[in-house]
Amino acid sequence: MTDLGVLRQEIDKIDRQIVELYEKRMEICAQVAEYKIHTGKKVFDRAREEEKLKTVKAMTHSAFNSQGVEELFEQIMSVSRKLQYQMLTAQGSLGRLPFIGVDDLQTEVSRVVFQGAEGAYSQAAMETYFGDRISSFHVDTFREAMSAIDEGSADFAVLPIENSTAGIVSEIYDLLVEFENYIVGEQIMRIEHCLLGVPGTQETEIRTVFSHPQSLMQSARYLAGKDWKQISMPNNAFAAQKVAEDGDKGQAAIASAYAGKVYGLEVLQRGVNQAEDNSTRFIIVTNQKIFEKNADKVSICFELPHTSGSLYHMLSHFIYNNLNMTKIESRPIEDRKWEYRFFIDFEGNLADSAVKNALRGLRDEARNMKILGNYVSGDGRGSGL
Repeated sequence: MTDLGVLRQEIDKIDRQIVELYEKRMEICAQVAEYKIHTGKKVFDRAREEEKLKTVKAMTHSAFNSQGVEELFEQIMSVSRKLQYQMLTAQGSLGRLPFIGVDDLQTEVSRVVFQGAEGAYSQAAMETYFGDRISSFHVDTFREAMSAIDEGSADFAVLPIENSTAGIVSEIYDLLVEFENYIVGEQIMRIEHCLLGVPGTQETEIRTVFSHPQSLMQSARYLAGKDWKQISMPNNAFAAQKVAEDGDKGQAAIASAYAGKVYGLEVLQRGVNQAEDNSTRFIIVTNQKIFEKNADKVSICFELPHTSGSLYHMLSHFIYNNLNMTKIESRPIEDRKWEYRFFIDFEGNLADSAVKNALRGLRDEARNMKILGNYVSGDGRGSGL
């Protein structure tokens, strides 16, 4: 039996040869990039790569080695493409992304739409982000809000996209794909449900409580043991509105302190929801392809071919460009069974060369890649209520 130390020396010798050959291959890849810079030829040539994989697999002598060589050369060719993207970007050969950097969003005379009733958390997020001097109106559905900015009746829309306890608002993701609207900002709001009542109401007088079903569920610990009839409402603002309009001390609403202020109700108890760290992320959307020059977060989506390793290869563009991916979500693609669209947030600015490299690679290799927006992270702006 051969000594283990001798075997390891042989492996080390082969590894040195592999590294030398790899570096030689990358030198030639750089020359390929130079050729493409001068000829305008695309970096990604799927047919050429598929043919190469067939060729190297045929050189092996077992099924195990065939699969291993395929994986190895997929990685080698992926790294080669990334080198070429970097060189093309450095030479200015990849062109500009179709987004314009602006110093600020010019919101002073804007008209803003939010979904829900007066007093909704969306309205509170709107006022926290824009201030209370803008002109605004509300609509019943998320689609109506997206349509309003798409048609130009509003300049911006404020929409909830994610809650820290309930998860994503899947409809918003789907609408971002459907409409040519773009994220230009976000606002994170701490969600604190309060028990609201007609001024002067004592808890002992309450017989009925109104709220959204999710808010009632989130407040189950507080409501346990209270002999109150729980009635579901379309949203918390409607619950507050009903209690205010009825003027009945036997009724209460679970909603935000902001809703209480809007409808003239008294906060009888704060923080009735058991999750202390409950926050909702709202996005600010417009129909213009713009981004603030100090933006630090990018949102994109793309589809993938239904093949092994395709997601891994897409994510490698973030790794090789040292970009920090902060979120990934998937949504099924309508009428395409078992295929998914991926939504990714990552740190960066569209003016950064690393971001350009990653996006150009994704655009060439993924299906239907779309930049959803570049904006200042809500964590940088602070939270609201």
